[in-house]
Amino acid sequence: MSIKIVTIGGGSSYTPELMEGMILRQKDINITEWWFVDVPEGKEKLEIVVGLARRMVKKAGLDWDVRATLDRKEALKDADFVTSQFRVGGLDARYLDESIPLSHGILGQETNGAGGIFKAFRTIEAYKPIIEDMRKLCPNAWLINFTNPAGMVTEALINHLGWSKTIGLCNIPIGQHKAAAEKLNLRDEEITLRHVGLNHFHFHEVWDKDGNNRTDELIERFYGELQEDHREVVKNITDLDFPIEFLRSIRMLPCDYHRYYFIQDEMLEDAIKEYQKGHVRAAIVKKVERELFQLYQDPTLKDKPKQLEQRGGAYYSDIACQIIVAIINDSHQELTVSTLNRGVIPFLPENCVVEVSSLITSQGAIPLSIPEVPTILKGYLQLMKEMELVTVEAAMTGDYQVALQAFMINPLIPHGHETENLLNELLIAHENYLPQFADAIEKIKEDRNV
Repeated sequence: MSIKIVTIGGGSSYTPELMEGMILRQKDINITEWWFVDVPEGKEKLEIVVGLARRMVKKAGLDWDVRATLDRKEALKDADFVTSQFRVGGLDARYLDESIPLSHGILGQETNGAGGIFKAFRTIEAYKPIIEDMRKLCPNAWLINFTNPAGMVTEALINHLGWSKTIGLCNIPIGQHKAAAEKLNLRDEEITLRHVGLNHFHFHEVWDKDGNNRTDELIERFYGELQEDHREVVKNITDLDFPIEFLRSIRMLPCDYHRYYFIQDEMLEDAIKEYQKGHVRAAIVKKVERELFQLYQDPTLKDKPKQLEQRGGAYYSDIACQIIVAIINDSHQELTVSTLNRGVIPFLPENCVVEVSSLITSQGAIPLSIPEVPTILKGYLQLMKEMELVTVEAAMTGDYQVALQAFMINPLIPHGHETENLLNELLIAHENYLPQFADAIEKIKEDRNV
């Protein structure tokens, strides 16, 4: 079976990793065409990164037809798989998401809090015409979304934009799997992780091949009495200690992003200090990307450079490749993805999007049963899911009052007059990418006499 893949956001610095992942799986997939699409502002990066991708394919001795284009419609025609890795507004928009809340003394972060809500607003709006094009040009294509915030975007894609053949993915679970195997001195295939929750807000247990639950041991090895000097942490999150007694009480391992919720004051204090020094993550990533694209331009470079690991987001592309191969071959590979709940998490809406361990088949993701969840985590997950649902509704409708509700329900945004001030400032800052909020933004400007 010959396959045509289209990657939206093809000029991303992650593209070489995506290409490497497929080259490594060349025996499991027959790619004939691979189109990389970007917007006019990303033309230069697109040409650079696709040039490297072509050199990688040539070195591997493959005859894949690798193309770069700014014409999305031309690329999408008859696609079998569409992957997405785009960032609306680029890193400049990310800088605003991070710095504006911090200027108010409120957490600024790419996928959590106010920044995460606005990234969802921009991304979901950008997806509306993409889905319209796909409906006309590749109605049977699978959409593999790793554009953040992946959970909320996947919620919108499936339950609002109607693209049922969507799987959302994140690199965090696969990173957790590798870290747990290393700590236990086992191979990846000798342990099983059971995830339950939402994208960037999930918990998990770890079991070994002999059927032993190793979660309590890993809590101690990662965060407690057995902790060693080195600990694997997502690159954009400060490594502050979790409250160990809390982890012992829930008997589940956390996501690194939980630091923002369970040691909120300490993380906010650290973020504000870094902001005052000028160390906003978006600025750091900009520097890394400049260095990467200088490397990518080297005509002698024919491999993914090791420096890409400093970009963050390790394994994103690897899991995307695994999903595509698993669908094509109906392999029933177990992966943790964002997909429909189908009642697997009984205390969340039946068909909302959740992030759980699943089997990947030719039908898509089949969610697996979840571990026992303590009451406190049920409460947090219910709150966070309702926040996601309200955020998606606001993104789809452009309703200012619903957007304000999303801010009010989010546990990382303080309540009061400052809440609305922050919402208004972010709406104006991102005006060019939020046409659905045009009326609300115009009213804010009138009230401010802008």
